[in-house]
Amino acid sequence: MTTALVTGASSGIGLAFCHELADRGHDLVIVARDRARLENLSDELRARHGVRVEVLPADLTDRDQVQRVADRTGDLERPVDLLVNNAGFGLGRGFIAGDIAGEERALDVMCRAVMVLSHAAAGAMRTRHRGAIINVSSVAGFVVLSTYSAVKSFVTVFSEALSGELAGSGVTVTALCPGFTRTEFHDRATMDMSRLPDPLWLDSGRLVRDGLADAARGKVVSVPGPAYKAVVALARVAPRRLVRRVSHAIGSGRRRQG
Repeated sequence: MTTALVTGASSGIGLAFCHELADRGHDLVIVARDRARLENLSDELRARHGVRVEVLPADLTDRDQVQRVADRTGDLERPVDLLVNNAGFGLGRGFIAGDIAGEERALDVMCRAVMVLSHAAAGAMRTRHRGAIINVSSVAGFVVLSTYSAVKSFVTVFSEALSGELAGSGVTVTALCPGFTRTEFHDRATMDMSRLPDPLWLDSGRLVRDGLADAARGKVVSVPGPAYKAVVALARVAPRRLVRRVSHAIGSGRRRQG
C-alpha cells in the first residue's frame, strides 16, 4: 500500500487527485486550511474506498505550519510515496491594482511551500530509491499574465531542475500544467469566465488521470489536452514580443469583463 500527500486537497484539482488516488487504493495525507472540510472529505474517502486517510490542516502561508507538513512529508518511518503540490489560488487582478499582501501570500503558497515540501520529499524518496513528486503548475507559466504566470513559470522550471538532479535515483518529478479547468478556482478569484469556449475547458478528473499517467511514464512536463499542448508548443517557439502582446490582450480583456 502506498501513501500520497496532497496539498489543497479539499477542493478543485486537489480534490480530484484525492478521489482518483483513493480509487486506486492509495492511502492519503490530505492538507488544506479548513479542518472541517478535510474531516468531511476524510470520512467520504474512507467510506467509499476503504483507504486510510490522515488529516493535516495547515495554512501554507505560515512557515511553522509549512514545516509541520514538510516534517510529515520527509518522515522515513511513515513514507510518502507521492507528493502532489497542488495548493494555490488566483489573484484575479493586475499587479498594480491588487493587494501586495495577496501577492506575497501567492508566493508563499505556490513557490515557497512547493520548494520546501519538494525538498523534504526528494530527500526522503532518494534515500528509499523510489517516489514521485507532481507539482501542479499551469499553461499560464508559458505566457505573460501578471504575477500568476511568473509564479507558475517558477514551478515548472523548478520541477525541471529538480527532475534533472534526481535523474537515476528512482524518483521522478513532473510539472503538471493544465489550462482552464472546471473547478471553483475561478469563482474564488472572482474571474468572469463566461466567454471562454467550451473546448478550452478541461475536466478535472480527466486532467488528474492524464497527469498521473505522465508521471508514471517519468514525463517531466505534462500538458493535458490537445488545445493546450498546441498553445504551449506555439508559446515555446513564438517570438517573445508576440507572446507578450497576445498575453496582454487576453489579460486586458479578462480584466474588462471582471
